[in-house]
Amino acid sequence: MVWKHSSLVAEVRTDAAGRVALLHLDANQPVVLTGPAEAIWQLIDGRRDEADVIAELQAEFEDTTGQLVRQVEGFLASLEAQRLIESANEAGK
Repeated sequence: MVWKHSSLVAEVRTDAAGRVALLHLDANQPVVLTGPAEAIWQLIDGRRDEADVIAELQAEFEDTTGQLVRQVEGFLASLEAQRLIESANEAGK
């Protein structure tokens, strides 16, 4: 699956702190991402599929538990459930 940021999400980034705050325009509370979560958000660009995102994360972060794939899939599902990301394949439909 190729994901992209939802067009209904406002984003504020602090590059020095490696943090991004997201707010879906229909939500009441922002979501703040740091560390690996912020890195995943950066990799969601409408071109990379999940395998590409996972490969880049594996190159950047040590996966000592062997849970990276499952954790990334769960995190992407969470972002989708919060309507922060959407399928790039279906976005134009």
